[in-house]
Amino acid sequence: MIIKNRHPTDGQHCETTTTGTMLRQLNINLSEPMLFGLGEGLGFYLWDIETMLLPFISGRVRPEIITKNLARNLKLKLTVSETVSPDKAWSEVKDLIDNGRVVGLKLDCFYLEYFKRPYHFAEHFVAMYGYDETDAFLVDTTQQGGKVKTSLQSLAIARAQKGPMGSNHLYFTLDKTEQPFELETAIVTAIKNNAANYLQPANLLEGNNGVRALSSQIIDWFKADNDVSAGFKASAKMMEKAGTGGALFRNLYRDFLKESYELLKKDEFKNAYEAFVEIAKAWNRVSDLFLHAAETNEFRYIQEASEELKVIAENEMVAMQELSAIR
Repeated sequence: MIIKNRHPTDGQHCETTTTGTMLRQLNINLSEPMLFGLGEGLGFYLWDIETMLLPFISGRVRPEIITKNLARNLKLKLTVSETVSPDKAWSEVKDLIDNGRVVGLKLDCFYLEYFKRPYHFAEHFVAMYGYDETDAFLVDTTQQGGKVKTSLQSLAIARAQKGPMGSNHLYFTLDKTEQPFELETAIVTAIKNNAANYLQPANLLEGNNGVRALSSQIIDWFKADNDVSAGFKASAKMMEKAGTGGALFRNLYRDFLKESYELLKKDEFKNAYEAFVEIAKAWNRVSDLFLHAAETNEFRYIQEASEELKVIAENEMVAMQELSAIR
């Protein structure tokens, strides 16, 4: 069974690629930056994970929140389902696809057969649009191949993974409601909400507080870690190649602000856009410095990264403060 009325999103981030593909089936065609912005996705958090040498560095809000915010701001119905039963998990997704519905899945990408360099990450999202006797047909990020396939067996294993990031065979759908959305209103609401949450996070290791914490913690990591090379190299690759770090999401938010300014002509959007042009470049420099530290084992690169992060935190705070005041 292959759904014909599918229009995959060519995206860089798994959650927005998944939701974008699902929304196109509802005839809602938005760019990936717009999806990210309406999902109030700009954020930051640090997370200690046993399987990683250093804490996980993320430049967005936590997974699933983007989809929930996007659905709320676009006045859509989001249905999320989890089950501990593998048979029920497959049966429900199969029924939806048989009825022509593209389905969003959350899983551990380590088991997806098309990943050239597999790594455990149970917060990965894909859109499923079909299956046959042996394989599942999915939409993943451009980096992972876009329209891809993996065996049904591997998909079942990926969906069943538990742990700090895992879910119980989680899947979700999006539907239109009787309430139409106004894009301009949704943009302003999303930006104000995102700014407030970034500036006043619930956790000291999230939002602007988290970026400031990272600037000091990387110094401790370098001094305490017996395998500096592997730890900082892995962090840099996760940030830049796997799409978890600061630059990718700052680029998305930058482009969202540009689109928003073109629609609404608010000076605050233009000012923040120009700020995020430089902020994204600064995040790239941080990951480059991580790599230099890994290659040379020289502390000066971590010191430079620490100072860079302090500047980033200040510039992001100023930009988001201006956005929080829009009317």
